[in-house]
Amino acid sequence: MQDIVKYFPNLTEDQVSKFRELEVLYKDWNAKINVISRKDIDELYEKHVLHSLGIAKIQEFKPGSKIMDVGTGGGFPGIPLAILYPEVDFYLIDVIAKKIRVVNEVATALGLQNVKAEQMRAENVKEEFDFIVSRAVTNMPDFVQWVKDKVKKKQNHELKNGILYLKGGDLTEELQDFPKATQYDLADYFKTEFFETKKVVHLPLKYKV
Repeated sequence: MQDIVKYFPNLTEDQVSKFRELEVLYKDWNAKINVISRKDIDELYEKHVLHSLGIAKIQEFKPGSKIMDVGTGGGFPGIPLAILYPEVDFYLIDVIAKKIRVVNEVATALGLQNVKAEQMRAENVKEEFDFIVSRAVTNMPDFVQWVKDKVKKKQNHELKNGILYLKGGDLTEELQDFPKATQYDLADYFKTEFFETKKVVHLPLKYKV
């Protein structure tokens, strides 16, 4: 938790309180429905919360933006980002119903009015978003196929509308067909060993008519 405050020093008291509550909520729900591996739950803040917030170091979301989190699992990166950006609308989806149940329970417990979570496949979503975020749910070529027509035409951010993807390791082969993809090393922002190989990949997607 101290790392969250360290790397995001401008949090309000309400935001700090919500981040602090995450540990109790996830430990409680994880005992009932396993959404985080047993070994990771004790490192929730580094491996899940701070990792999710890495996206915010690459692009801050403006009020009124719409963000979709695909394959959110237990709510990452969507829930931490929703705490950080209370004036941004987040749509969290996963194909596994029990994971969405946990997301909804956590969002309700925290009073997050800006989170909507549903059991849904990305291909079936009818809305459009400024950015689609995710945490390594599949390889980039497949992910692009899922979400390529879900991006808003109008751009309001420094980065072009598209994908912000949390991935690790050598992505050269995976991204070879995406010359417009940019990799951002999270080790430039977070100084712990866990982030040495972690990246945020930004891939702009053109609006499909």
